[in-house]
Amino acid sequence: MDRLILMRHGKAERHAATGGDFERALAERGRDDAALMARLLAEAGLTPDVALVSSARRTRETWQALEAGFPATAVDFRKDLYHAEAAEVLAAIREAGPERGTLLVVGHNPGLHELALRLAQGGAPDPGLLARLRGKFPTSTVAVFAISADGAPTMTHLFYVSEHGGQGGE
Repeated sequence: MDRLILMRHGKAERHAATGGDFERALAERGRDDAALMARLLAEAGLTPDVALVSSARRTRETWQALEAGFPATAVDFRKDLYHAEAAEVLAAIREAGPERGTLLVVGHNPGLHELALRLAQGGAPDPGLLARLRGKFPTSTVAVFAISADGAPTMTHLFYVSEHGGQGGE
């Protein structure tokens, strides 16, 4: 793959009607923030070819808010991404990632934040981006990495929805 996009799901309701974490829906602001991030990604020319999406309700609904901007993106809903640790997310990326093109992962913290930090520190990090990334990875945050021919990642973008007119938050 040439590019990897990691996105945390949008802000979700505190409790699902069923009481289970897996079925928590997006809050209205989570839908709005995810749609805003779709526009930012599209404006930056960051169109995914493939999306790996946790099968939890809040991540599926985040994808629903994104997909209108990326109708040609192939999507794979994966239960193994639900609350996956960084190593598990990386394994899913390696297993399902396209040889060329852009892969988007929509998932959960702390695994996505940990993976973003590992990838950013493993490449040639921009000190400003790395410092911002170390601080937080709230809902609807997007970290983008260019992947070199030898597989080395370099963080190129870090989008916090709150910096672009959205609400964001944990």
